[in-house]
Amino acid sequence: MKPEKTSDLFVRFGSNYRWFATITVMLGTVSAMVTTTIVNVALPDIMGAFGVGQDRAQWLSTGALAAMTIGMLVNSWLIQSFGQRKTFIVAISIFICALLLAGSSPNETVLIFSRIAQGAIAGLLQPFAMYTIFRVFPHEQRGMAMGFFGLSVLLGPALGPTLGGLIIANFNWRYIFYIALPVCVLSLFMGNFFLPEREDSGDRLPFDWFGFFLITVSIGCCLTGLSNGQRQGWESSSIILLLAIAVVSMVYFIKYELNVETPLINIKIFNNLTFSAATSVACIFGMGLFGSTYLVPLYVQTIQHFTPLSAGLLLMPAGILMGITMPIAGYLSDRVKSYKMVIVGLLCFSISSFWLSYVNSNMSFWSIAWALVISRVGLAIIKPSLNLAAMRALPDEHLSQGAGMINFSRQLGGAFGVALLSVTLDRRTFYHSDILTATQTSANTSTTELLRNVKNLLTQTGLPDDIQLSNALNYLSRIIHAQSSTLGFQDSFLMVGLIFSLALIPTALMARTR
Repeated sequence: MKPEKTSDLFVRFGSNYRWFATITVMLGTVSAMVTTTIVNVALPDIMGAFGVGQDRAQWLSTGALAAMTIGMLVNSWLIQSFGQRKTFIVAISIFICALLLAGSSPNETVLIFSRIAQGAIAGLLQPFAMYTIFRVFPHEQRGMAMGFFGLSVLLGPALGPTLGGLIIANFNWRYIFYIALPVCVLSLFMGNFFLPEREDSGDRLPFDWFGFFLITVSIGCCLTGLSNGQRQGWESSSIILLLAIAVVSMVYFIKYELNVETPLINIKIFNNLTFSAATSVACIFGMGLFGSTYLVPLYVQTIQHFTPLSAGLLLMPAGILMGITMPIAGYLSDRVKSYKMVIVGLLCFSISSFWLSYVNSNMSFWSIAWALVISRVGLAIIKPSLNLAAMRALPDEHLSQGAGMINFSRQLGGAFGVALLSVTLDRRTFYHSDILTATQTSANTSTTELLRNVKNLLTQTGLPDDIQLSNALNYLSRIIHAQSSTLGFQDSFLMVGLIFSLALIPTALMARTR
């Protein structure tokens, strides 16, 4: 049977084929992205189930994001070598196996491994979907097409926590991995019918294994160093060695890619100033997006003691409005200059993050929800315009590389954003704890008054005097911990706001280019 190309499928299904192909890749991408972010509301439950701390549990997010970043780099080679149909079917099949493994994990090591596998496939599927949708839509509808692509990618971070909260409230955390299985099976079936086989009949290009090894070592060592630095000490020899290996590997990777015949990343596409500016915005955007998605569920469950369901419902209004806004933003991106929409979106996200930098234990559910609504509307405005600006700047022969790089930049920023904000949260919490503890002396009238009142309450229960003092001091310690944690989260949200403000610099560069 003759291999079916994109043109053959248009002949068979007519103009509706572009929607069949779009729905197929969107189903796979949404499943992958929902599973990637759904775990955030389950972190406290998983930490309790396996008895691990926050520094270990954050690898469930950081590991998946790092693998997602690396997975994006093989997209172009797989499509050119094996075609869209085979690539998609094999990727979804591996993803299904990883979901089953995660749901039955006996310990956190197996769970982290399965999360890394899920992240790698999710990373592959994002540029794959972007490339597929961009190819099947005509030039004048590609802004709208990028709106649908952005919807498929961002529905995961928006609705994943809500869905996860519902599942945990009615079942347990293991079922968050099983929920995506039916959709994955459906997308597997549709991919066999609606995706083309290999378009190029020539010889397959060799894969740049050495370049892939270098960038994997660089990203892996850097994230491991950042994640373990707080626990082992930033001046420890192992952390310094890891970060040094990361820097050397990245420098050598760039030098190697400029000279190899078939590079993993075509560094020369960054000669295009518009594309370079767009990828810089995408990287900074990813740091803020995934960092805030990691912080919000953790904050409301650890400080405000929300249930996983309440933490998930907190994100639902923002997810609904984002779903409404995204196609509209895609439509507008065909008619409004891209940099203008990106600036509006970044300002929305900055305002939201600065708003959240004032969070405290008394902040209402709806105050936090409205801050998230503003951020997700901004996110919906940014995504299609940024993708469109990057892809329009490239010739057709560089589209698959460009699709991989713009998504790679965003995910790389996301992986480092989660790791850096996790470190920031720990360090600022310890800093505020030390400051607050130093003020708890006999000269502090508020402290002595608090201890006296607590002892008086305990006296009424009949406790002996020596136990009263220890319980009063324990209560004071818990208050200090809660307050220092809140201040640590405030500082972390402030950093997110500064990150999004920083993205305005390369956006201004986009405005100066055609």
